[in-house]
Amino acid sequence: MQRTNLVKHALAVGAALVALAACGTETKDQAPSEHGTTKAAVPAPPKKKPVQGLPGMPPVLDPQDVYAADRPNKLSPVVKDFPSRVYVPNTESDTVSVIDPKTYKIIETIRVGRQPQHVVPSWDMKTLWVNNNRGHTLTPIDPRTGKAGKPVEVHDPYNLYFTPNGKYAVVMASLDRELVFRDPHTMKRIKTEPVTCYGVNHADFSRDGKYFIVSCEFSGELLKVDTEKMKVIGQQKLPFKGAMPQDVKISPDGKRFYVADMMADGMWVLDGDKFDQPKLLPTGKGCHGLYVSRDSREMYVSNRGEGTVSVWDFDQDKVTRKWHLPDGGSPDMGGVSADGKVLWLSGRYDAEVYAIDTRTGRQLARIPVGSGPHGLAVYPQPGRYSLGHTGIFR
Repeated sequence: MQRTNLVKHALAVGAALVALAACGTETKDQAPSEHGTTKAAVPAPPKKKPVQGLPGMPPVLDPQDVYAADRPNKLSPVVKDFPSRVYVPNTESDTVSVIDPKTYKIIETIRVGRQPQHVVPSWDMKTLWVNNNRGHTLTPIDPRTGKAGKPVEVHDPYNLYFTPNGKYAVVMASLDRELVFRDPHTMKRIKTEPVTCYGVNHADFSRDGKYFIVSCEFSGELLKVDTEKMKVIGQQKLPFKGAMPQDVKISPDGKRFYVADMMADGMWVLDGDKFDQPKLLPTGKGCHGLYVSRDSREMYVSNRGEGTVSVWDFDQDKVTRKWHLPDGGSPDMGGVSADGKVLWLSGRYDAEVYAIDTRTGRQLARIPVGSGPHGLAVYPQPGRYSLGHTGIFR
């Protein structure tokens, strides 16, 4: 009996020693700590594959967020000393109202050409171009001084964009049915690309800048354009009778394009690379302008036909909130303040401008301006360069 107990004790001691030895052995997934104990190794974060962009384009800062340069108050040295202003083109008054965003007061009214549609920051962000559509001119404004320069003759400049490498300006000649590639400084015509759709008006560029998607308002179509070749490489009709596509905006991850449609009362979403058939996402009556928040999590969608702004959540892929303007209105085009706290929109049919708190949706101000206010520009804004329109920065 005593011998049996001794054998059991020896076996127990041996097992304990084996267990202790095992505890001291490091595995592939363990590493000794500074105190001699082991802990699981933290896996290295996956490396983000760099984007091979359009030749001459500034490198993409974050492949998962094309708006990474647009964080609150992250102003380029080029614009950091510019006074903060809101420039409002009054289409039927042939003027630009200049608003001080701190006081919500008009501090100057600039006389420009016939039917100004949009105020567009240049690629190098040094100039604001007023698109005088029926006057067939572009009026330059120096954002440092707020003074207008000598108009430049450009036919049918409904809207204006710049290629991501800064090589060309792209004029959306809506009634001429043309995309006109011009010198970004002199605006000399370099190449004209005729289009078969009607009413080219808004656009946005792919993450790598190698192509851009264009909306054709009056024929309800979309175009895909090769940036380097300056050539239309795709065209499709939207699957909605009477479609009127407006603003275009790419998702932060660069995988999807959103196209506002004021007759379909929502946004179309499609894969830009595949240029596949889009899906309609309802937002509100008269869906018109699209503006990404400073943290790239949300997009503000102006619904011109019902006086509201829908807040679209990119991760949840849905509208999470809807803000109603007191006493209604016609929220159209605009932009987000440099700090991201205020959304500025023109009231197209009400001769006014709205300032909206982006945290609560509360209307901060309602400012009377000229007749037919349209593509207003909030300036300056964060970013390294401008792709045009009322301010698409990357």
